[in-house]
Amino acid sequence: MKSVKELLDILILEKVSEHSFSGKSKTIGSPHVFGGQVLAQAINAAYRTITNQRKLHSLHSYFLEAGNLNLPISYEVDIMRDGGSFSTRRVTAKQEGMVIFILAASFHMIEDGYEHQIAMKTDLKQPEELMSWAEMYQQYGSFLPSKLKEFLAIERPLEFKPTMIVNPMDKKNLPPFADMWFKLKGDTSVLDMPTKQQVLTYISDYNILASTLYPNASVANHGNVRMASLDHSMWFFRDFDFNDWMLFTTESPSTYGARGFARGHIYTRNGDLIASVAQEGLMRPKKG
Repeated sequence: MKSVKELLDILILEKVSEHSFSGKSKTIGSPHVFGGQVLAQAINAAYRTITNQRKLHSLHSYFLEAGNLNLPISYEVDIMRDGGSFSTRRVTAKQEGMVIFILAASFHMIEDGYEHQIAMKTDLKQPEELMSWAEMYQQYGSFLPSKLKEFLAIERPLEFKPTMIVNPMDKKNLPPFADMWFKLKGDTSVLDMPTKQQVLTYISDYNILASTLYPNASVANHGNVRMASLDHSMWFFRDFDFNDWMLFTTESPSTYGARGFARGHIYTRNGDLIASVAQEGLMRPKKG
């Protein structure tokens, strides 16, 4: 995928019946379906059953099985409740009859109320001062471990610029923090709020577990640790535009028992807090 248009071709599902939808997959460099894709497709399915203009404000989900890239994914939506202010949907994703993912999503009518937010970090380098993943691949590709090189070589509909480049050959423990600027490729001016939320959810599953590895980077890396998303929660606060760089700032409060926990916040470049994310992932050391 090279642009937001190609991404939307994946995220927008085919309608099978009133509450049933079907989706296809596209790799991001791993042998299984990307969790962010399943999340975003499930939101697309849920939104297709919302007829009262309510907007997604929170989601909670579990990844149950690894998705097969070569099989279609079916999404079944259960209408749990349409109350006076909130609507709740449950989405079940299956491949060949096996449940691979479940999601609960809540939608809220637009209301006015009090406001506050925590501030975005102000001591970070701006995107123009940083290298993108594509530039890192071009400059350092021949020196990178094969799995990391293959991952960076994949064409994506968005550009990532980490505020800190971690040398995988430098076996040194790091603080449990990771900050990443990102920007979509292509025209984003026509995206409505539901579509923007689906795209943002897709992006939110990138990078979030990186901070869980950093405190043990002297002994742990993507080559000797099996990592997989176990669950994913997200809260949406404000409308926004994708017309500039956005910041995904993450931290890991704890890793323990072959699991790592990470949480993060997504900001516009001017500091508006758009969404918060939390995820626990498998971090199982490979034996041998």
